[in-house]
Amino acid sequence: MSEMTLFHFVDGTESFEDLSKPNGMRYWLEDDLRQALGYETSKGFRTAITRAMQACLTLGIPIEDTFILSDGTYKLTRFACYLTAMNSDAKKPQVAAAQIYFAAIAETFLRHQDHAEGIDRVMIRREMSEGMKSIASTAKRHGVLNYASFQNAGYRGMYNMNLTNLTAFKRLGDKESLLDRMGKDELAANLFRVTQTEAKIKNENLQGQSRLEKAAEDVGQTVRKTIVSISGTAPEHLPLAEPIKDVAKKLKSANKKFKKLDSKDKSAKPIDDADTD
Repeated sequence: MSEMTLFHFVDGTESFEDLSKPNGMRYWLEDDLRQALGYETSKGFRTAITRAMQACLTLGIPIEDTFILSDGTYKLTRFACYLTAMNSDAKKPQVAAAQIYFAAIAETFLRHQDHAEGIDRVMIRREMSEGMKSIASTAKRHGVLNYASFQNAGYRGMYNMNLTNLTAFKRLGDKESLLDRMGKDELAANLFRVTQTEAKIKNENLQGQSRLEKAAEDVGQTVRKTIVSISGTAPEHLPLAEPIKDVAKKLKSANKKFKKLDSKDKSAKPIDDADTD
């Protein structure tokens, strides 16, 4: 990009690039980024940083190399700033401008909105994997012997069809996982379905295959009604999204591009020893 001043401090006195500290690896101070993104206090901003760190973990990128903790505050690489901006409140004009700015540099998606959705998809998919492991364990403890039948009950309630029929209906490839092709909203709805089914089983201490299958189907039906009520679209008609592996690959590619952009100055001190004044 030839122009790198797409967002500034609230008073417009300094650009994002001017805030960087070029010691060792180029980085930005947490408080500087917070102000540039329009956050008045650290509370909400730390939530965005926490989510950004979770995304970093999900992508398999070491947090300690991206979010450098020093004296209770963070020094953020450009990729850390990017993840934080994508997890910040897009209603803030500074955040919206920052998201466009970083997406333009990364050039890994056609639209900047896809960056934020891609990060959310990767994170929700990981949560879904953990949720499925948890509910499988709970179902076994509560008397489920045929887990596939129990799992199908949940899909049947939400989609009005079993998983096998659903994958055929959505024209999924033979070796593709439906969860890996769900968009953010559909994936989040399924995560809610799974966690609430598990909560119902535990709260009501349900026992036995038939009772747990009925619970899974009932929760699925409730989620289905909510989706149709809000969006007007039945979940089986929601479009397939880009394979999650491709999304993760593009996000990792952005990290590499940012590192190249902010290549190390061999004559500079390491980040941990950098002067932050």
